[in-house]
Amino acid sequence: MITRRHFLRVAAVGLLATACAPASPATPTSAPAKPAEATKPAAAASPAAAAPVAAPASPAASPAASPAASPAASPAAAAAPKPAANLTGEIPIGAVWSLTGAAAVYGPQQKNGSELAMNEVNASGMLGAAKIKLIFEDDRSVKEGAIPAFEKLINTDKVAAILGPTLSNSALAADPIAQDKKIVVMATSNTAGGILEIGDYIFRDSLPESVVVPNTVKVTAEALKYTKVAVMYGEDDAFTKSGYDVFKQALADLKIESVTTETFKKGDTDFSAQLTKIKTLNPQAIILSALAEEAAGIMVQGRQLGIPASVRFIGGNGLNSAQLAKLAGQAAEGAISGAAWFVGAETPGNQAFVKAYQEKYGNPPDQFAAQAYTGVHLLTYAIRDAGKTDSASIRDALAKLKDVDTILGKFSVAANREAVHTPIVQEVKNGQFAVFKV
Repeated sequence: MITRRHFLRVAAVGLLATACAPASPATPTSAPAKPAEATKPAAAASPAAAAPVAAPASPAASPAASPAASPAASPAAAAAPKPAANLTGEIPIGAVWSLTGAAAVYGPQQKNGSELAMNEVNASGMLGAAKIKLIFEDDRSVKEGAIPAFEKLINTDKVAAILGPTLSNSALAADPIAQDKKIVVMATSNTAGGILEIGDYIFRDSLPESVVVPNTVKVTAEALKYTKVAVMYGEDDAFTKSGYDVFKQALADLKIESVTTETFKKGDTDFSAQLTKIKTLNPQAIILSALAEEAAGIMVQGRQLGIPASVRFIGGNGLNSAQLAKLAGQAAEGAISGAAWFVGAETPGNQAFVKAYQEKYGNPPDQFAAQAYTGVHLLTYAIRDAGKTDSASIRDALAKLKDVDTILGKFSVAANREAVHTPIVQEVKNGQFAVFKV
C-alpha cells in the first residue's frame, strides 16, 4: 500500500530535479499541438460526496497571490523512496490526448502535466534502473481518432497502461478495446457516467460529475440564494449530457425551479436564440454543462444580449480550463465551476508542482494538467508496489491505493475503481481561478 511518506518523497525529489534541469519529452507526439491551440471531463458517487466543500484549507486566488513554494522546501526532499526491485529498461505507457480539434483547450495541458510527471519519476530513481516512457497519441478530439490510437498503443507499442483519452465520448468508444486486451486505463478527465462500468481495468483519478455537481449546486445555492435557474447543455456529447443529468437531479433535490432547458451542439457558434429566450425569463443563475469553447461563446453572447453579470454561469468540470477566461475575457468573470483541483491549494506538493510547471511551460497549470500529472504518479506507484510491469499486476496494485497524499488532496481508489477525494468550488476573478466566496 502507498504511504504518505512515499508519495511526498518522490514528488519532492522529482520536482527538484525537474526545476533544476528540465528534461525534454521521451518521445515525440504523433501529432504535435499547434501553439495557438494550447489548452473533459458521472458514475457511482464516491464517499467524497458526503459533505459539500467550498474550498481547500489554505486557498489563494492565483499563482501570483500564492507564491509557489520551492521544491526543496518539501519535508521529504532529503531522499528518494526505496526503488522497486528487479525493474530495468523502459516501461512504455500510452497517453492519448486531444492535441488538436475541439478539445485542444485541454489536451496540450494534459500532455505537459504527464510529461512533467514522467521526468520527475525518472529523475527520482523510484523505479530503480527502469524508466517510464510515455508514448503520446493525438485523438483529434474524436472517437474516430481515439480508437486507432488505443489499437496502436496496445498492439504495436505493447504499452503496460494507457492514460486518457481526453474526452468521455472517446473513452466510451476506446476503453472497451483496452478492457478486452486487459490493459489498464487511467482516465484523468473522463467524468461521465458509464466509464468505469466498461470493466475492471478502467480506473480514473478525475472526480465524476456525480460528486462535483451536487456539491457545487448546494454550495452556490446556499451562498447566492437562487431559487430559479435556466439550464443549457450540449446534447451531443457524453460528458455534457451526463453533466446535465446530474445537474437536473441536484436542482430537483433542492427544489430549485428550472424555467427553461436549452440545448446546443459541439461546434455551434450562435447561441442567440437560446439566450434571448433565457433573458426574457429572468433566471437568477444559468446552469451550463458545456466544453470550454462553447461555454466561452455562450458567456460572451449572453452578456452582449444584456444578461447581467449578477446572473452567474454555473458549471462543472468543463469550465475548469484556464482557456475559458482567455476565450471569453470579461464575460467569464464570476463564472463558477465545481472542481477537483485548485491552483492555490496547499495540498502536498501542489505549490512545487505549480512552480515547476510554470517555469517549464511558461503558464500556470490547470485541472487537466494536474490530473494527468497525478495519473502518471499513481501508475508509477502501482508499478513500484507490484514490482512488475504487466498490466494485471498494475491493476491489482492500483486497486489497493488508499489515503495517498497527492496534489489533488488525499486520494483513494474505491471498490469500483472510482477516484475518492474532496471536491471544491471555484470562480473566475480577474481572469484567474479563485476559491468561490460571496
